[in-house]
Amino acid sequence: MKRSREQAASELFAALYPRLAGWCRRLVDDDETAHEIASEAFTRLWARWTAVAEPRGFLYVTAANIVRDHWRKLERERRAVRRATAEAAVRPETEQADPSVRLLVQSLPERLRVPILLHYYADMPIREVSVLTGRKEGTVKADLHAARELLRAHLRRSVDHTL
Repeated sequence: MKRSREQAASELFAALYPRLAGWCRRLVDDDETAHEIASEAFTRLWARWTAVAEPRGFLYVTAANIVRDHWRKLERERRAVRRATAEAAVRPETEQADPSVRLLVQSLPERLRVPILLHYYADMPIREVSVLTGRKEGTVKADLHAARELLRAHLRRSVDHTL
């Protein structure tokens, strides 16, 4: 029994790790951090191996949560650097005119961010996103639409400010 459990985990790792790490890489823009996140997701899966019905979904949702924590940490660090720089220069800071899409996705509420990450960044079909999030397919579609509209509005405002 233990042998088959380890073999199943090993096969799952071989099948999913490269794609999960690549997905994380696109989100965090750093190879080492992406591999740490993917490895941590597998570690958490292994700890709950017998209780997880959908290992692939568990891995992606767990990785998305770890990425979110990583983004929050980076934002806290950026704010601290901006504060220190502003205090040293004694002048008001200006907002960046060119926000990256990744930062905009990061700023979405979790209800909208998770479907965007799973559908567009992990290439999961809406049906699978629905199962993983426990929401109806129509709700997932509505959340994706709402997220796209928010992103479009943010991007439009940033373009208008640069003209």
